[in-house]
This record gives sequence, structure tokens and C-alpha cells, in this order.
Amino acid sequence: MSASAVDPVARVFAPDAVGRTVRVRGWVLRSRSSGGILFVVLRDRTGSVQVTGRKDVLGPEAFTAAEHVQVEGAILVDGAVADDPRAPGGREVRATRFAVLEPGEPFPIFADQTEEFRLDKRHLAIRSQEHVATFRAKAELLRAFREFLDREDVLETTPPVLSGNAAEGGAEAFEFDYFGRPAYLSQTAQLYLEALLFPNERVYALTPSFRAEKSRTPRHLTEYLHLEVELAWCDLEGLIDFIERMVVFAAHAVAERRPAELALLGRPPAELAALSAPFPRLRYAEAIDRLAAQGLPVRWGSDLGTAEERALTIELRSPIFVTHFPRELKAFYMLRSGDDPRTVEAADLLAPEGYGEMVGGSCRETHLDDLVERLGELGLDRREYEWYLDLRRHGSVPHAGFGLGVERVVRWMLRREHIRETTPFPRTPSRHTP
Repeated sequence: MSASAVDPVARVFAPDAVGRTVRVRGWVLRSRSSGGILFVVLRDRTGSVQVTGRKDVLGPEAFTAAEHVQVEGAILVDGAVADDPRAPGGREVRATRFAVLEPGEPFPIFADQTEEFRLDKRHLAIRSQEHVATFRAKAELLRAFREFLDREDVLETTPPVLSGNAAEGGAEAFEFDYFGRPAYLSQTAQLYLEALLFPNERVYALTPSFRAEKSRTPRHLTEYLHLEVELAWCDLEGLIDFIERMVVFAAHAVAERRPAELALLGRPPAELAALSAPFPRLRYAEAIDRLAAQGLPVRWGSDLGTAEERALTIELRSPIFVTHFPRELKAFYMLRSGDDPRTVEAADLLAPEGYGEMVGGSCRETHLDDLVERLGELGLDRREYEWYLDLRRHGSVPHAGFGLGVERVVRWMLRREHIRETTPFPRTPSRHTP
């Protein structure tokens, strides 16, 4: 073994590793010493392993230095792999050399601290095993989404996150001064994706979106990762079919590729692996009737918030689509339903077990006059949308699209109590640091 060769911790658990000499390096997860023997759990990106070191083997000076390494201190160890049923994973490294790379200071994150303190120290708290598992599963989910979209021949594009108009209007947009002109942080990439759709037919983007909502709920962030798709020649049924196939594909991929992380976080992989399409469908009017029967104070025109979505889904084990919402509840660009002019051709996908909305989609209005009329009804300045109206003047075709909140999907898949646990540095109305 060369002086520079370093083995990943996972190498320790290979079938042929017992009796071999390895060199591993990483960070101290925990440590203790007793009777001249040091026990250290070392972690790297591939896993963790117990390291034992005897004072008579390492020498008094090296042993003392090793004893003083703090949690999250960095070390390098040479030693032989041995079976030991008492060790985590049934293997350990019996050290012949223990080098302290950085002893570290006392680590400030430990049990029984307040959530606010942990958020203040988020840059350190994200080293926990739960956070590591969460973000690796999230990375797998993103990989699966891209894999599915690539198979479906949907082109990834890169729309801006700075815009001269608030795509969905209202007070939820973050407005700022852009060289003397008003500008906004993107609420959605949809309008730009529609422009990109006409030369490409099937497009998507994965970008941050921003909502200036003062909602303090377990499912709201002011900045989140937004997966948005636009599909030409697509109606509502085709859109629903596409969404559910994508969600099933991603759930199966995460279950297959990250079972250990799922198990650590409390989601049995078999539950995601068993997910299948089609998902149940429920028209908005039926949802209102069902909620009213449960005693919730709703009527036609009521929005479905956290409480309503939880009531609809708390007993379910599969996502459910709610479709055909009242026109006044939805954005100006949604297509009015042919069979009921009070509603639009829209569908929200609600996660089961009370986690609520994950996806919102609709068919897009293709007629110029209807779009202009709707902008006027909502009091939006037509001049700010002239570029968007151009898309209806030059080759408009039937199309539909959706937006998926990545962190909301992660929250459901990984059974996270609060959405802030699904992103490394959560942004909420009360927090924008660290």
C-alpha cells in the first residue's frame, strides 16, 4: 500500500476485507477510552466503522493525542480489519497507527437542545446521520426525476429566476429594485417554459422558486426547489398520467437505491416500492362535500389549505389527485373547463398520510382573447405580459404543465415532521441565515 492510498470505510465491510490492512480517514462520530483501549467510531462519505487502538500498540504519546480528539475531529488510521460482533456492523479496524489531522474544539451540537439553537448552528447540525441520510435520499430523488424526464424525451432548460413581472401576481412575490425598475424573484418558471415549449415541445426546469408567504406551517418554505414541466399536445388526463408515472418511477428508484437511508428515517422501503398507478381522482366539488361531511367549515369556492388536505389524505396510503378547481382559486393562465365554466382543467396531487399538496398542474389557456380577459379580471397590467401573449399569437397549440415542490415530496417520502428538515439551509419568514 502506498503512503497516499486511502480506503473508503465501505472497504472494511467487503467480503474479503477481514485480515487485510487498510488506511481510513474521516471524522470522529463518537469516542471513549477504557483500560488502555480506545474506541472510536470514524465516518466518511461511505459509512462508519469502529476503530480500536491499544495504548501499548500506538504508544503513549499517540494514544493520549487520540484520546483528546473531539467529536468531528479529523483522523487517519492504519490497521487490520477484524470481525467483532460487538462492533457496529460486526467489523472493526484494529489500529496500528492513529494520526490526528485536526483535533477540533468541543462540538456544540448534542442532544436535548432547542430547535432554534440547532437552526442557528445549521451549518454544523447538518452533519447528523439523519441529515446525511435525508440529503442523500433527496439527491437520489432528483436523479430519478431527471432519469425519468430524459427517458420521456423532455428537454432540460435553464429559465431565469429574476423577472420583470410576478408570474402569478399577488402579494406572494418578492419585489426588489433592479437598477431603478421593479423586479421579482421567480415564483415559477412556467411562463418561460411555455416560451421554450414551442420550439422543443417537451421541456422542464429545476430551479429555486420564492414565495413571500408568511405561512408558518410544517410544509411551507419561502425558497424551495421547483421541478416544472410543460408538454405540448397534452390534455388534463395526459398530464395526470405523466405525473403519476413520474412519481411512481421516482419512489421505486429511491426505494431500490437508498433502502438504508429510508429505513434510518422511518420509511420502510417496501412502502415506496409498492406504490402503483393509477392514483385515485377526486373532483374539487366531491372533495368539498367530503370535507363538509367531516364537519370542516368549507363550501364551494373555499381553498384547500393544510387542514383540509390533511383531512382528505390522513387515512390514505397512496397519493390522490384533486381536479377541476373553481376558476377564481387558480392562476390566470389555466384553461376553463368545457363541461363546467366555473372550473378550470387543473389537478393537484396530494401526498398520503396528511402531508398535503406536492404537485399542481393544469392545461394552459391557448386563446389570446380569453387570456386578456382573465388578466383584466385579476387587475394585472397587460403590458407586463405582452411577451407572454405573443406566444398565443404565433403558433399556439394545446399544452399543459405542472410544478412539483421537491422538498414536499421529500418530506412525504422520508416521513419528515417539518419541511425545513428536507433542505440544508431552510428559508422561512423568520429565518434567512446561516
